[in-house]
Amino acid sequence: MQAIILSIGDELVLGQTVDTNSAYLSQRLAERGISTRYHQTVADDQAAIADAITHASRMVPLILITGGLGPTEDDLTRQAMSDAMAAPLVLDEQQLATIKTMMTRGGRRMPDRNRIQAMHPRGTDMITNTCGTAPGIFAKLNKASIYVMPGVPSEMLAMFARDVEPELDAFNPDRHVILTAKVNTFGQGESSIAESLGDLMDRSRNPKVGTTAGQGIVAVRVRSEFADAGEAQLSLDDTLGQVRDRLGAIVFGVEDETLQQSLVNLLRDKGATVATAESCTGGLVGKMISDIPGSSSVYAGGWVPYSNQMKHDQLGVRMELIDEHGAVSDPVGRAMARGALEHSGATLATSITGIAGPTGGSEEKPVGTVWIAVAEQRAAADPDVQTMLFQLPGDRDTVRDRAARCALQMLRFMLLDQSLDDMAWGKRGT
Repeated sequence: MQAIILSIGDELVLGQTVDTNSAYLSQRLAERGISTRYHQTVADDQAAIADAITHASRMVPLILITGGLGPTEDDLTRQAMSDAMAAPLVLDEQQLATIKTMMTRGGRRMPDRNRIQAMHPRGTDMITNTCGTAPGIFAKLNKASIYVMPGVPSEMLAMFARDVEPELDAFNPDRHVILTAKVNTFGQGESSIAESLGDLMDRSRNPKVGTTAGQGIVAVRVRSEFADAGEAQLSLDDTLGQVRDRLGAIVFGVEDETLQQSLVNLLRDKGATVATAESCTGGLVGKMISDIPGSSSVYAGGWVPYSNQMKHDQLGVRMELIDEHGAVSDPVGRAMARGALEHSGATLATSITGIAGPTGGSEEKPVGTVWIAVAEQRAAADPDVQTMLFQLPGDRDTVRDRAARCALQMLRFMLLDQSLDDMAWGKRGT
């Protein structure tokens, strides 16, 4: 069972407004075992809207449309429906009375242009809008049942819940089930992850496995579609287990869990605490950790030692070390992490020193060069300090963000006794 979702409006086509309606509707359809064939965004153009409706009505049995039901000259969905159905617009007196009642509350007058909102193609039914003045429309065209709803999210949500969603089971009589899950990873690129997943990404397979990437996070998405809910869940769980087994420690969470949330949870589980010493990231790691509610139980605090003098005064980094190797170096990163560990009393520490750009780079150390160290105090022995060199692409904000996330993942790896070699973007320090 498939559906098509059409979103109408110049503001959507131009990127002035983000289309949240389509995402919400697709999720709700999937919960009912109905997959969305595609989303289409159409400008306020009567002919284009009519063409989109006609084309979609020949492809799927269910179409959901949002937007274009207002009273102004650029609200053209009802007129486009009229064209697609070759049916004239007619007035619904009951809906007109409802609109008048809503608009004249408090002594206001209903403008004549709102009359158009009570019109619909002959042979269709109107759907009362309890939150606004734009009624919806229910129509049948070719093989499709079509539900047209307002574009205002609050109005759409109310109409969908009350008048559309209860009808959806009729479009899935066999109770086909679609279950989805998302596994989040950090530390390897999308192509490397695809290689590790191998046959799991075969598009003929059920459950289907795919990947999406953003801000260095690669999400592995799994979709399980079966007639039986129990079989769908078992197959989903089995595939998720295989994904985790093949990807290992770079997996940090599921669904909307962030890397910093995963780290904070792990610190709590291990009874550990962490401190930070950040030069080029300017305290971003500390911010990410402290954004998590209750992180004060695991985050001791941090330093932002931008100047070499502060690295020396606050963290005990020897000036001779900086003079010999430079502030952006393995030895200085190690010394910063050791200093943060010693001065904070935490059980772990991380340090970041790098060149975020856009200036400051050299042939030997170009922009994007970042050294990250993680240190752990183990019993009475000397701290275990490990470092990695990263060459991070992008502008200043991207380099800083990616570096902060690398530090978070390196801390996770240390807590898990996992080799840093799995951080494929970096090169181990000596």
